[in-house]
Amino acid sequence: MMRERQENIAEGLRASEEAEEKLSKAANEAELELTAAKKEAAGIIEQARSRANKLVEEAKIEARSEGERLIDAAKAEIEQEVNRAKEALRGQVAALVIDGAEQVLKDSIDADKHEQMLQQLAAEL
Repeated sequence: MMRERQENIAEGLRASEEAEEKLSKAANEAELELTAAKKEAAGIIEQARSRANKLVEEAKIEARSEGERLIDAAKAEIEQEVNRAKEALRGQVAALVIDGAEQVLKDSIDADKHEQMLQQLAAEL
């Protein structure tokens, strides 16, 4: 009975030592897995930051491009307005010239009167 008891105690000690080794091994494996998971998470976070920075840069480039396009369109519109104004002014000048020519032709061809009309026409322009 004593021997049996000693064997039971010895077996219990071995089982306890085995359990302690398994526990230690499991703790080490858990620590390794935790370290690997942290490393993977850090990699994922870095990829996300990199992607976010890339998206921001792409948005900046697109905004600059859109801004340049809008500026070019505004310049083209201004140029068209200037051209329209020039054409309108040309039309007005032509009408004044025609009116002046009509007045000259209606009046007698007197040099003094002709000179006076030309000065008046020049003043109107």
